[in-house]
Amino acid sequence: MGVAISLRGLSHTYRTAEGPLTVLGGLDLDVADGGYAAITGPSGAGKTTLLSLLGGLEQPQSGRIEIGGQDLNGLTGDGLAAYRRATVGFVFQHFGLLETLTAAQNVELAGTLNGTSPADRKARALELLHAVGLGERAGHRPSRLSGGERQRVAIARALVNEPRLLLADEPTGNLDDDASVMVIELLEKVRAEHSCTLVMVTHNRELALRAEQRISLDRGHRIPTSAPA
Repeated sequence: MGVAISLRGLSHTYRTAEGPLTVLGGLDLDVADGGYAAITGPSGAGKTTLLSLLGGLEQPQSGRIEIGGQDLNGLTGDGLAAYRRATVGFVFQHFGLLETLTAAQNVELAGTLNGTSPADRKARALELLHAVGLGERAGHRPSRLSGGERQRVAIARALVNEPRLLLADEPTGNLDDDASVMVIELLEKVRAEHSCTLVMVTHNRELALRAEQRISLDRGHRIPTSAPA
């Protein structure tokens, strides 16, 4: 099995009114291709910043970051946008759905930049909504969906471009226990069926224990856990 994620000496610092704030300090990490990793740690530990770097939303300031053998350090602008379209699917805590669009239209929107026809985008959106158990809700706007249903729409949207890397940032943070388990089981099913690598940030210890690999961060540094890494 190959390596999907390889980080060496990854560091990242933000400028604040109080001075430089280092949120990642010399992080080394490998995640296997098709692996399932959970990132845990207190607020401010660097978890979301790490996910942003993996997803190409921010550029690494120092150290090396490779995704599927592709070096992200040299990518800027259009190169990072192309990487995100071709490689990454995002699932966020706050869903990020447009309230004026239906579930199907929200999913379709994610495919507008990949050159497919409107008919193909619509068919793909309906296919994915059926896959996450929401085929009958495709015409409903987010306000008519429960929190768990909205997150399932967000997962369908993340799969539009068949990503090799699926990044989930607190995907159950706004959900009750039953909906949380449903969403996690869906992410795990997606990972298995689509052979993608799943990296999830979570504060929920029980959910983190479901992952094959657990990465605990504290003030930008990795701390030992009982799980293999």
